[in-house]
Amino acid sequence: MGGTTGTTGTTGTTTLERIESHLPERAVKIEELGEHLRLRRAELGVFRKFYGLDTLRFDPDLPLFDLLRPAARRALSALPDGARVAYLVYAHTTQAVAPPDVDVAQVVRDDLGLSGTEAFGLSHQACVSSLGGIDLVGELLRAEAEEGAYALMVTGEKAYSPVVQHVPNTAIMADASAACLVTVDGGGDRVLSFVTRTLGEYAKWLELTPERNHEFGVAYGPRIAEVIHQALAEAGLAFEDVDLVIPHNVNMLAWRQTIKALEVAPEKVFLENVPRYSHTFASDVFVNYTTLRDAGRLTDGAHYVLVSVGLGATFGAMVITHRKGAAS
Repeated sequence: MGGTTGTTGTTGTTTLERIESHLPERAVKIEELGEHLRLRRAELGVFRKFYGLDTLRFDPDLPLFDLLRPAARRALSALPDGARVAYLVYAHTTQAVAPPDVDVAQVVRDDLGLSGTEAFGLSHQACVSSLGGIDLVGELLRAEAEEGAYALMVTGEKAYSPVVQHVPNTAIMADASAACLVTVDGGGDRVLSFVTRTLGEYAKWLELTPERNHEFGVAYGPRIAEVIHQALAEAGLAFEDVDLVIPHNVNMLAWRQTIKALEVAPEKVFLENVPRYSHTFASDVFVNYTTLRDAGRLTDGAHYVLVSVGLGATFGAMVITHRKGAAS
């Protein structure tokens, strides 16, 4: 949680000092991926008509580290002179993102010139790993880092094969990256709470029977709604106190079900990027955050809920209070 006590007895609120995202320039219509993903025209029609997908960023020739670098460097530009980055966490969805002899987190650390920074990866919450990474580095900063230290959470991975890019009856994955500069009691957005719930009975996603898939689909919206309401309760807020839900971009159908379960107006959930960018692994919520921020649509002092769901199946919600001039 944002204000929990670390093992050394220090306290403080996790704050997001700078949030950045990056999208490759190459944009494609989902129909252009039909042959690559072995999707029939009718299947692509379902993704367009019912799931709301249209365009996504996908550049198979772009190296992973070139995807990660821009957002990470822009986030680090907010680091005060003389401040130390104690931790770098690379949060990713798929467990294998590079050859086994390449430690992506350590390569990114060295590429950014962060000498002495402890770098590690985090993936077991799938697309929720980015929110989990923020929560984790907040705990580490409180528990064992020197006062005034920072952490960097980095996301971004490549849809390197059709098996990874196409989640049957759910999503078509796209390229993007993001980075969050995190500290304790800084001037940035305040993390008020973070809640996850894992339904392990759906862990073997690709092996689920049609009946189990249907069961998961029925439970999807209500489970997200439960996690959001729990996160709000732990933050001491009601849904009426929230300006906007900033979600992952899995598809429009899933979010229509969730909006129904939440019993809120559709405009309370930001879905404009679903047809623009599709689902970008663990980067979605930050791509959506920066879209809103850069358009001047985040209000100083307002509360927002960052929401994501990972295959496996983990549901996560983080409540933040935006502070203008920071995290930007």
